[in-house]
This record gives sequence, structure tokens and C-alpha cells, in this order.
Amino acid sequence: MHDLSVFIQALVAASIFFVWVVRYDNIIQEFKNYGLPDSVRDLVGILKLTFALLLLIGINRQPFAVLGGSGIALLMACAFVCHLRVKNPPIKFLPCVTLLVLSLGIVFINLQLAKV
Repeated sequence: MHDLSVFIQALVAASIFFVWVVRYDNIIQEFKNYGLPDSVRDLVGILKLTFALLLLIGINRQPFAVLGGSGIALLMACAFVCHLRVKNPPIKFLPCVTLLVLSLGIVFINLQLAKV
């Protein structure tokens, strides 16, 4: 179970880093489409990158994985609401739903591992 969690944590963290570092121009455009100010975009970016880092730290320290997974899940739920608000097609919000489910899985697995 720990190996599965490590894989998912690395996958989610890599996805967040890729989107918020490599494809940042895309993020700028998306937040404009949502009608959100630059300050919100910057705060979300800082939070997502911080939570992604916590997922990596959480590979050896489960409380950090729970915190990182919970934070990513909350932000992905907010992203889902934003996608619905601007009436994006499902293909546009599939990534945030996928990361939401994976993040909740990370939280669940690490809470179970902490009990053992």
C-alpha cells in the first residue's frame, strides 16, 4: 500500500509542478477566463506548489502527505467549481477531477498507514 501511495504522490506532485512551472502561460490564460485577479492566481500557485512539495516530503512522513493531499484536494474542488462556473466542457475539467480523486486517495491511504 505504501508503494502505491508513493507512486500517486509523485505523480500528483509532478503534475502540479509541470502545469504551474512549465505551462504557466496556460495558467495565466485560464485564470483570465475565470475572471479571477492575478493575486488569486499567484496565491493558488504558491499553495499548489507548497502542497505538491509536502506530498514529496510525505513519502517518508505520512502527516505531510495527508496535509499535502488535503490541500491539493481542496484546491482541485475549487478548480472544478470554477470550470463549472464558466461552463467548460468535461474534457477541460477532467484533469482537476482526476487530481481531486488521486489526492483524496493519498489522504485515505496515508491515514490508513498511520494507523498501522
